[in-house]
Amino acid sequence: MEIILKQDVADLGSKDDLVNVKNGYANNYLVPQGFAILATASAKKVHAENQRQRAHKLEKIRGDAAAVGVQMEGLLLVVGAKVSSTGKIFGSVNTIQLADLLKAKGFDIDRKQITIADEPIKELGKYSATVKLHRDVAVKIEFEVVEE
Repeated sequence: MEIILKQDVADLGSKDDLVNVKNGYANNYLVPQGFAILATASAKKVHAENQRQRAHKLEKIRGDAAAVGVQMEGLLLVVGAKVSSTGKIFGSVNTIQLADLLKAKGFDIDRKQITIADEPIKELGKYSATVKLHRDVAVKIEFEVVEE
């Protein structure tokens, strides 16, 4: 069944994507929850017109995200953590701490846009994370966990 997404759905697509899903998933979950609408002929025409009008705005947003991505390239964050005598961190380093450090550097990034590759981080060392600024723009940042 073909549907048009009204908002981002994890592991399926972004807002305004035209996707094929199984009938039960669409009829029992996506449409009743308001995540999607059925892709009828008239809905496709309206969708195409909206996409055409929105294309210029989206390109500007994508350009802005790419510019922020260029500024973030090569950025090294230093995360302080309390460490036991054996070298293990009390707790773990998470995306909330990275989002706070990025905010302190002047980047307004939501924690949900950050993905840590080696999660959970419970030891000192250098790690990397991916920041998804736009559906087409993702930046890899490095961070180091040090003892406070």
